[in-house]
Parts: sequence; C-alpha cells; structure tokens
Amino acid sequence: MGHTEHSTDGAEDEVRLGLVGLGNIGRHHATQLQAVAEEMAVDLVGGMDIDGSARDSFGMEFGVATYDDHDLLYDAVDAVVVTTPNRFHEEYVVDALDAGLDVLVEKPLAHDLASAERIAAAARDSEGFCMVGFHNRFAAPARVLRNAIDEGRFGDLYHVEANYVRRRGIPGKGSWFTDHEVAGGGALVDIGTHAIDFALYMLDYPEVVEVSGVTRDAFGSDPDYTYLDQWGDSGEGVVDVEDSATAMLRCADGRTVSLEVAWAANRPENSEIVVRGSDAGASFDHETGDLTMYETSDHGAAHFADTTVETRDDPAHRAEQRRFVEAVRTGGPAPVSVEDGLTVQRVIDAIYRSSETGRAVRLDGAVEQVSSAQPSPTD
Repeated sequence: MGHTEHSTDGAEDEVRLGLVGLGNIGRHHATQLQAVAEEMAVDLVGGMDIDGSARDSFGMEFGVATYDDHDLLYDAVDAVVVTTPNRFHEEYVVDALDAGLDVLVEKPLAHDLASAERIAAAARDSEGFCMVGFHNRFAAPARVLRNAIDEGRFGDLYHVEANYVRRRGIPGKGSWFTDHEVAGGGALVDIGTHAIDFALYMLDYPEVVEVSGVTRDAFGSDPDYTYLDQWGDSGEGVVDVEDSATAMLRCADGRTVSLEVAWAANRPENSEIVVRGSDAGASFDHETGDLTMYETSDHGAAHFADTTVETRDDPAHRAEQRRFVEAVRTGGPAPVSVEDGLTVQRVIDAIYRSSETGRAVRLDGAVEQVSSAQPSPTD
C-alpha cells in the first residue's frame, strides 16, 4: 500500500487520494485536484472530517464518499492530503505514515516543535513519505527564480529579506487560527512559515545557528480594532496569539535572513521575498506572482539591466499537487521534505523563545535545541 505501479499494458494505474479535513482549505485542495485529474491519472476518492455537516456538503459538492473515521479512508487510498487545524496534524499524519501511505500535510508541519519532531520520526520509519505544503515554491515565477539561482546567475547569495505583511488580515476573531492551543501561534505560524521556508529554500536550506526575534499582539486582542477586512468567520474562542513578528536568522556560513510578518499593520502590505547576491538580485511577490531580476552590465556602457519576468498562469497549489501525485506514483522522494518542515518549526520555536527571553537563541548545540513546550507569545 502507499505506491502505485505501472500496469503491464503501458497505462498508468490511477493514484487514489483522500482528504482529511473538509473545511475551506480542504475544499480548495479538492478543487485543484479536479483540475489535476484532467492531466494525470489521479482520483479523489474520499474525504474525512469529524464534522457531519462538513462531510455532507463536501460529499454533495465533490461526489465522493465521506467518513468520520480516518482509518476507513486510509484503507481506500494510496495517499492523503491533511488539512486539519494544526494541533491535529500529528494524529492523522502519523497514522497515515504507519499505514504506509504518502502524505501531503498543510503547513506548518505541526502546532509545536515536539509534535513536529514526532511526525518527522514517523516519516523516517515509514514506507511512505511526508511532504509539507509550502506551495509558494511551486508558483511558476518561483520556479524561474530557483532555476536562475541554480544556474549561478546571482553569484553568491548572502541575504534574503522575507516579508509577509498584511494591513488588515487577522483571521476571524475567536476562530481556531487565533487559539494558541489549537494553532500553536498566530501570524508567525500561519503566514510566517511560508516566508521562512521560501527564504531558506532560496539559500538551499543552510544550517541556521542563531535566531533573534520579537513577537507582538498589537491588534488582535484590541476590542476597538478596526477590521475593515478579515478572512474566515469569527468564532466563540479566544485571541491569545501574536499578530506580528520580526526576526533575524544567522546561518552557519554567514548568510542571513530578515523576517517581517504581520496579520495587521498600519503600513502598506508587503509580500516580497528579496534575494540579494554578489552578481544579481531579485524581488518575488508571492501574493501577486510579480518577479523582477536586478542585474548590471558593462555591454555598451555600464548600466542596470533589470528584467520583469512573465509566466503562464499555473496555480501554485495545482502545481504542488501535480508534483505530489508524481512522487506518489514513483515512490518519492517528497518534493518538499519533512526535514525542511522540521527546520522551519525549529526556527519558529526559536523566535518564540527569543521573544520570551529577550535574547538570541542558538540552534547549533550552544543551547538546548528542542523545546518541548512552546510558550504563548501573549503570556
């Protein structure tokens, strides 16, 4: 179980996929999978959720079987996509890996570092693989940027500015996104995880040795906060997570990453990843897809030679799922490794600890590397 084989007549056997978590992001994955199924031999055969109304509406919309027991779904599929709230990733991912299934789990890997460590350990012992849903890597402009780096066009990369700042974008107040016990954190866990991954991915995931950061709750718990715009429905829960974070990452080879993340800020939005190298640089907006290369040339006369890159539309989640299905069919490896997801979780944990203690946190053995409990940033 877990991997499909090529049939003897040359046709590819269909990859059977299941979804765990049938909320908004699960529905988005299902919609993208329908498009992928027009290109590849893959079939969404079922979904699982503990909420009966979610199961009913999902089954009617997508015409598939739904379950309230994930073991029943796992018996019917080759691989699963897990899109539950963060705290429940471990249960569903580990059980899938133990069953020999391949897994695509939405970011972050888990709600805290200890849970992420257990998922990574299960993946190392499994016949299946665990892929983490950092879908921005698969956007067409991001692939162009990664290829330019691989070709040596930028020279020596030495710094990445990683931004994900919204002017007004706190999730529904009291939803699971604002509940530390379920989400594991706020803006840093929700959107900062994307910025951290993309920055480290541009640098080929060097060893991060020191992290310094500050997290803040400037808006979310303010009863007079002017929403103007938000996503998700408000709930009956609490707001006990940060809505912004600022951090600096130092790598073993001297390269650095600066991080600016906010659900809400009194400033223009900024979702740019700025890559700086000795020969060239680039700015990639992971929300709009805009990509500009910054270069110089002495041809004719010394001048700036900036290039705006335009690509064909290829939704990042769709491209991500295409790669996932290909990996399931061929037996891996995961297009985004569980180890990368674990590294991001370690960085997030270190930012919270740095904010709590007011000191930089070492990750190279100078101090304890693993924290079993991630403190609430609002304590």
